Amino acid sequence: MTADQASFLAPAGPRILAHRGLSTAAPENTLLAFLHALANGATHLETDVHATSDGVAVISHDPTLAAGGAAVNRLTMAQLARIDLGQGQTYCSLAEALDAFPEARFNIDVKSADAVVPTARAIRAVGAGRRVLLTSFSETRRRRVLRAVPGAATSASAQGIALMLAAVALRQHWALPRILRGVSAIQVPERAGRLRVVTPAVITRMHRIGVEVHVWTVNEPARMRRLLGLGVDGLVTDRYDLAARVVGSRGRDGAHDAGF
Repeated sequence: MTADQASFLAPAGPRILAHRGLSTAAPENTLLAFLHALANGATHLETDVHATSDGVAVISHDPTLAAGGAAVNRLTMAQLARIDLGQGQTYCSLAEALDAFPEARFNIDVKSADAVVPTARAIRAVGAGRRVLLTSFSETRRRRVLRAVPGAATSASAQGIALMLAAVALRQHWALPRILRGVSAIQVPERAGRLRVVTPAVITRMHRIGVEVHVWTVNEPARMRRLLGLGVDGLVTDRYDLAARVVGSRGRDGAHDAGF
């Protein structure tokens, strides 16, 4: 594990990743949503980036605008910054978010090929390599952005997850370190259709090779407690406020959340 990977994975888990910030009282993926999560104690923010037409990494989950259907990559950053998302919020650039919250760790999903270079440029511009985890559904995108931000933490792509699950199912455990070389975490749904992804066997095998298990998107306290009881290292959640209470209660009780 590199120093940058270790920095992102501090403090010790279980960790809570605030999915697109905390949007109970703010539009998701905005500076206000991130501020709300951090004000509630969050250390890790999960977010997504696309690229604008003028080559800026912009925080947005979807490739199109919520209203009007225009493609994000057909607009400039200045145009996106004029769009009202509610509560005085607009689209913000990745560099702006990294600069606004210098103590926060950002889990960044690179959503498009044209966002790879702008994402790396934004991270380097503010010296944030030690506090980001870079990932993508695409293995090609994941590798490209890591080459541009060497040493940064990363989670497995869809291809890596599929190969990992096959190796565990076939008991080809010797292959896991090679499949997940350089990977800090797997970030997965509990289930994918009929397939149960998060199992005791998967958690055990990941821990044996030093890879964390983060589960998305977990918003119900009972489910949070159950997954933490299985030994997962992180919860990706829209409800940081609820997750913090569950994790805090476990810390007090030493076993489970008795009063929530």
